[in-house]
Amino acid sequence: MFTPSLSSEQQRDLAIRITTFLSQYSHLSDAYIIEFFTEDLWSTLPCSWQPVLKDLSYPQIADLLLDATHGDRRYPSVWPLSLLAFRATAHALAFPRQTRVVSMPEEFVENHSQSSLLGHIFRKHVKPKKQHEIRKLGVLVKDICEQTECSRVVDVGSGQGHLTRFMSFGLGLSVTAIEADHNLVSMASRFDGQLLQALEKEKQKKKCSSQLPTSQSSPCHVAGWVNPNASWEDFLKQLKTSNCGSEGSPKPSGPSKKRLKHQRHAPDIQGSEACACPDNTSPSQSFDRTSQQQQSQTSSSENCGSHVQPVCEDVSDKAEDSPQAEDFVLTGLHACGDLSTTLLRHFVKCPHVRGITSVACCYMKITTRENPVPPGVVEGPIPPTSNHQPLPAEFGYPMSSWVRGLPGHPLSYKAREGACHAIEDYVRRLREDSQLLRTHCYRAMLEAFIRNVRPDLRRAGIQTIKKAHLLPFAEYARLGLVRVGLPAMLPLDAERMETMLDQQVRVVVYFSLSMLLAPVVETLVLLDRMIYLQENGVDSQLIPLFNPNLSPRNFVLVALKSQ
Repeated sequence: MFTPSLSSEQQRDLAIRITTFLSQYSHLSDAYIIEFFTEDLWSTLPCSWQPVLKDLSYPQIADLLLDATHGDRRYPSVWPLSLLAFRATAHALAFPRQTRVVSMPEEFVENHSQSSLLGHIFRKHVKPKKQHEIRKLGVLVKDICEQTECSRVVDVGSGQGHLTRFMSFGLGLSVTAIEADHNLVSMASRFDGQLLQALEKEKQKKKCSSQLPTSQSSPCHVAGWVNPNASWEDFLKQLKTSNCGSEGSPKPSGPSKKRLKHQRHAPDIQGSEACACPDNTSPSQSFDRTSQQQQSQTSSSENCGSHVQPVCEDVSDKAEDSPQAEDFVLTGLHACGDLSTTLLRHFVKCPHVRGITSVACCYMKITTRENPVPPGVVEGPIPPTSNHQPLPAEFGYPMSSWVRGLPGHPLSYKAREGACHAIEDYVRRLREDSQLLRTHCYRAMLEAFIRNVRPDLRRAGIQTIKKAHLLPFAEYARLGLVRVGLPAMLPLDAERMETMLDQQVRVVVYFSLSMLLAPVVETLVLLDRMIYLQENGVDSQLIPLFNPNLSPRNFVLVALKSQ
């Protein structure tokens, strides 16, 4: 499962072919669909493409353009070879997003809101998408821990701690979670406490008296921003200086029922882990059906209430028990923008990181040489000696020397933003002939009317207008105009409105052509990371772990290091 899927030569050759292809069609990947009318985007398509595409139905767009697996293609007219080659090349260059076509994972067949493979204790506060992700990724991390002989995990960008809880309580791993948002850290600790209460109730129902296995202590939550410019040594210090296991944390000397009850029901929401010793079986056995074969372990009462130490120690410190004590596995579930690349660099450079599972998202927030401060990026604390956030020392893309040296390797903000779209969901809308597709045309029309009055107001942020697809355009325009500071009753040319509305299919076709390139852009971003790892002596594999119909960013980059 973890052998490299592509050789070094294959990876580099694929990068050459992708950059060459994307360079040729950058006008599609870089175009904003809201400028369809203002920039006359339809005229930028090859003349031979326009007549065969302009009258396609929405289901035909899905079947003939976007769905690579559709076998029975029936063309309403003869397509030019250049268009067929464009579609075939886009499909061929993109990493396969799923091994077989399944619209909904089997675990949600009986109940669309609850995974049948994840115990109820781990489903609380968790949406179906996240249930699917934490179960699949948690089991994968467990496998990597077994292969690397590590039991310690650092979960970066942990949010509300759903994955952290499953790995800790469900899979018996020692987990430190780090999250920049203090509110989310508090919520994670509170949810830990609720889980411990549920375990206590379950224990009372079963009238069990034994404790959790020694390895299954509560996770440690750290509130902190992972600085992409910081060294791996600083990253380790950031973990060590957390208050997990600190002297200020309560340390019960024995299995006092009163003290245990306090620990279970009132975890420290500021970051130190809660302690519990419930249940005579592992929660993974009692509540998680994915781990029914896991052996139950027991612990002595002397271990009850002891705090888990941070998974990392300062590199200047020596582990007192064994050299393995400092080793751990890094994971990040949809770590945003440069956070994913920062973790990969720590994995390569830090001798204590033995494995990594990286699930990326928000490619448009990756830093590049052309765009070192992309919009929407949450800035970290500004150093006291500086008046502004320093520029990154290393960029999020490209990471590898190979891709950096290829002509045509730059990816625009728009191209990377497009790579975050859910193509499976869009195909479904096309096949359903969804009225939601109307909003593409509406927004492009509104942009044209705005530019008539304010030529300088380009791509102004209007945000989502509720149920826009159900509104007449005039009403949609009235709501949108006021959001950009223009009068709601701005006169609209009725004849021009009708002319643009008649081109709704063309707008959707153009957007679909750009969507066809989205998986190719994502492939290049992830391939660059694989080549970076290979350049540093580490083989990796990209696995389509999640069902893309449920979780569009479904690739996990997996890599292991020898000790």
